[in-house]
Amino acid sequence: MSEVVMARQLAARGYRPSEIARLVRRGELTRIRRGGYVTEEADGERDRHRRLIDATLRLSSTDVVVSHLSAGVLHGLPIFRDTLKRVDLTRSGRSGGYVRRAVHLHVGPLTTADRVILDGRPVTSLARTVVDVARRLPERRAVALADAALTRGLLVDQAAAVVGGLGGHTGIGRARRVLEFADGRSESVGESEGRVVMAVAGLPRPTLQYEVHDEHGEFVARCDYAWVEQRTLGEFDGLIKYGRLLKPGETSSDVIVAEKLREDALRDLGWEVVRLIWSDLSRPAQLAARVRRAFTRAARRHA
Repeated sequence: MSEVVMARQLAARGYRPSEIARLVRRGELTRIRRGGYVTEEADGERDRHRRLIDATLRLSSTDVVVSHLSAGVLHGLPIFRDTLKRVDLTRSGRSGGYVRRAVHLHVGPLTTADRVILDGRPVTSLARTVVDVARRLPERRAVALADAALTRGLLVDQAAAVVGGLGGHTGIGRARRVLEFADGRSESVGESEGRVVMAVAGLPRPTLQYEVHDEHGEFVARCDYAWVEQRTLGEFDGLIKYGRLLKPGETSSDVIVAEKLREDALRDLGWEVVRLIWSDLSRPAQLAARVRRAFTRAARRHA
């Protein structure tokens, strides 16, 4: 990853503003914010925001910590491109926050437990980060981040302690709901968001990562969602899922055929299978109706 170079560093090396501007025009420097540059293009959205964080920290006072969605980037939580326009920082206090073009400074209580150092950067702890994000983001996205945090070692008690310390602050009720709903067994943002959409649509809460075995006890499949009483399974097909399933020498077509055979085997065992894609999440009523039709078919089969 390219090192962030500040304008004041370049000035100390003898570069005049006109020379810096010429380097930018030539593509030898890339401006990432006022006063901050890098020498190489970023490797994806996470790396781009990490560089913006580094530049912003160098221009900020020493009593701030990286927080909210920016802290989520540093903790390796899922990212949403449209939310990374500014660096989130938090300073302990009751007033004085602001929003500017490149930074959103939040002000609020910060305990010692709320602060950690990641790769030399002051950052809110994983628990505090998840709670802050849950107070700010729509529940679909907040649950996805909370699910991911649980898989990265977040303890429910840690998050609950943060919620208790922020009682009365804006969004804390939503954060509490998010944490109650979060489940570390979810394996992707799509699975997490799908679970929220189906719950809001009134569907019963599914079991996650459910393993199906045949009559001889042999493993057949592990499915994203299972409504066991309704003998119905759900699978979320994200854009990267088939790529993730590829084995050396396999093509996407090989995986699709294998998935079709797997689904046939599940139906042979008396299960209904419903597949979800991203566009289904924008049509919750239609999705819920489709799942309920699967419940009905399964009930008829086993009547």
